[in-house]
Amino acid sequence: MPLAPDELSQTLSDILELGEHICKTDNHEEYFITDYEWDDVDMFEVGEYENLTKLNERVEALDELCSEPLKAVSFLLNEGLAKDLNEAIEKVDEVIVYEDCTMVDIAEQYIDEHCDLNGLSSLIVNNIDYEGIAKEFEMDSSYFKVGGDIFMYIG
Repeated sequence: MPLAPDELSQTLSDILELGEHICKTDNHEEYFITDYEWDDVDMFEVGEYENLTKLNERVEALDELCSEPLKAVSFLLNEGLAKDLNEAIEKVDEVIVYEDCTMVDIAEQYIDEHCDLNGLSSLIVNNIDYEGIAKEFEMDSSYFKVGGDIFMYIG
């Protein structure tokens, strides 16, 4: 069972403290990671000789984010819109995450937010072509479908 980010952060912190203690007491010069569980290797890879301090810093940075920004960070890295984890975290505000949505849902939301339909006849309101609007949005290169989510990159 994968560790939660806070559990992973604590485990890495414990390992780092143990590693520092061993280095001070037994004069060991290096340590390596022999086993770990990390589901989202898209965020960053964990190598055998990873610097535990830097690894812990990365996990702490991710631990501060909630679910939606974590998806945005993963999206930015997977699509090559950020070169590394730090840049992806900086760009997280440039991504709008529509979880479990379709493009038609996004079109409906757009019309609700940007158009005042109250004064219009029901004949017009009932015949809005949300699917056509969704197709127009799909042609826009700022929308990306990933799994059941849609990401809009505004950067």
